[in-house]
Amino acid sequence: MNGLNKSPKKSLTTSQPGEHSHNHSADSEHLHSEHEDSTHPHVHSEESLRRIVNRLSRIEGHIRGIKTMVQQNSPCPDVLLQIAAVRGALDRVARIVLDEHLTECIARAAQEGNIDTEIEQLKAALDRFLP
Repeated sequence: MNGLNKSPKKSLTTSQPGEHSHNHSADSEHLHSEHEDSTHPHVHSEESLRRIVNRLSRIEGHIRGIKTMVQQNSPCPDVLLQIAAVRGALDRVARIVLDEHLTECIARAAQEGNIDTEIEQLKAALDRFLP
């Protein structure tokens, strides 16, 4: 259950090296922006994607560890402490994703002239993300 202070992100479908596309439609498994018809490529470096996916893999392992703790009747305060660690790790991943989105995707949208759409999609995502 250690190793949460290291890097990476969520699984992304890649269509070309260093590129992933988001289809912003809501379904039962993924909550995305309400912009169902908006599919736009977000190009990120392979290194960035690798770091984020690795970080999420570690979080996934940590969650499995918490499940084991519960199954083994570990003390509730210990379980809560591990849940807090996972929350912190997820918050750090979200910060990385947001930072990269602002520096890469929003900047690119500004250059391509579709900044308004990109900002509206970010606002919708933040409305769901923030408490």
